[in-house]
Amino acid sequence: MAAITAKDVAALRAKTGIGMMECKKALVEAEGDMEKALKVLRERGLAVAAKKEGRIAADGIVDIMKDGDVSAMIEVNSETDFVAKNATFREFVDSLLKTIIAENPADIDALLASKYLDTNLTVSEKLKEMIFQIGEKINIRRFVRQSAPLDTGEGIIELLR
Repeated sequence: MAAITAKDVAALRAKTGIGMMECKKALVEAEGDMEKALKVLRERGLAVAAKKEGRIAADGIVDIMKDGDVSAMIEVNSETDFVAKNATFREFVDSLLKTIIAENPADIDALLASKYLDTNLTVSEKLKEMIFQIGEKINIRRFVRQSAPLDTGEGIIELLR
């Protein structure tokens, strides 16, 4: 087994955004192999996401993005408002909006099965990774995509009803 250095742990943390101790444990379990450690972290993320499934995610954010004449709006819930203020969570929501604009999914199931923006992961896999990274249940509640310019005010609210 190769010696695991702090540099290795830091590199894995930079790739995943997961805590240092979890990264170190994954590297130890994978005997220093970075790819195996990533797989270990994904598997742990699935287990953590399954444990959090029964929790209530009632806080979160609604965000809107416009790209040309295509507009998208999404509501993503979390367990606490602290997560909704987290930069990593907000980047995830922005990427979800970009994915919706690019992929044009019909519903939540289609969105979850879509390829997550600029990765080899599906949105569902990335969602589970985010749950593991942030440590709270995250739920994509609803979204809408419109090819015509998006109205302001009441028109936006009506789209989500």
